[in-house]
Amino acid sequence: MTRYIIARFLLMIPTLLAVGVLIFVLVRVVPGDIVALRLVLGGSFVTPQVIEMERARLGLNKSMWAQFSEWMTGMLRLDLGRSMWTGEPVASEIGLRLQLSLELAVIATAIATAIAIPMGTLAAVYRGRWVDQLVQLISVAGLSVPSFWLGILIILFLLSVFNYLPPLVFTPLWQNPQANLAQLIWPALAVGYRYSAVATRMTRSALLEVLREDYVRTASAKGLAQGIILRKHALRNAMMPVVTVIGLEFAFLIGGLVVTEQVFNLNGIGKLIVDAIAQRDYTLIQGLMLLVAVGYILVNFLVDLIYAWIDPRVAYQ
Repeated sequence: MTRYIIARFLLMIPTLLAVGVLIFVLVRVVPGDIVALRLVLGGSFVTPQVIEMERARLGLNKSMWAQFSEWMTGMLRLDLGRSMWTGEPVASEIGLRLQLSLELAVIATAIATAIAIPMGTLAAVYRGRWVDQLVQLISVAGLSVPSFWLGILIILFLLSVFNYLPPLVFTPLWQNPQANLAQLIWPALAVGYRYSAVATRMTRSALLEVLREDYVRTASAKGLAQGIILRKHALRNAMMPVVTVIGLEFAFLIGGLVVTEQVFNLNGIGKLIVDAIAQRDYTLIQGLMLLVAVGYILVNFLVDLIYAWIDPRVAYQ
């Protein structure tokens, strides 16, 4: 098991390096210039000399290789540089919003898992009956309804029925847990229901496949209770594809809730990504894209470890 963990961890290093190169190149080929956005498009007249001085101050007059070397050297020191738009450290800009997005992703994933696994199990056990049809109806509705639209409906319902609006100012969890959950529970519910639909259908299909296996029929023929068969034999073996889906959804939620954050007035990572791209803030875009890439890589690493825990044969292979 230790050898398996070390091998999976070492694979993260070349992956992260390749992602860093790809991010840097793609950011530089996107049309637009941050200097022009800050100086020229604001309506003020500036001379070419001022533009060149600003480019030199931001380091944009250097060669691509020199800029890439500085960025990679800074990453080795855990320094992502400074935002070209605000002048603040990129790590500080991200850190202000990461807590909100990460907490929202954790709560939404917990809600999605709590909905998906029981409902998918019920649909598989009662295949073809009204329970299965009801679960499929709920999951199809979740796939069809965008999370931001469901969020709007939630806000309108709370306002019209209870005359209540979620707080607009983010409160950290350790300062006031009640105010924190009052703000994040509703977007997490909207997003969690949307993404539970995929995990529900995956749980149902994976469990149906496992229930057809010979060892499950043998356990049933021996007289074991259905609950024991599900817990000890079927459900654990059906969890590998479900874990993959849940892990990928969690990684996406960290930076992919742009519209939902706008609906609930949340200043998270998704909104910061949109602002950075609109402003052509190269260093901030690089830091944000690297954060998303690291999130996916770490989630895949944890999913691999969960694979080995669910099925020890994975580690031995």
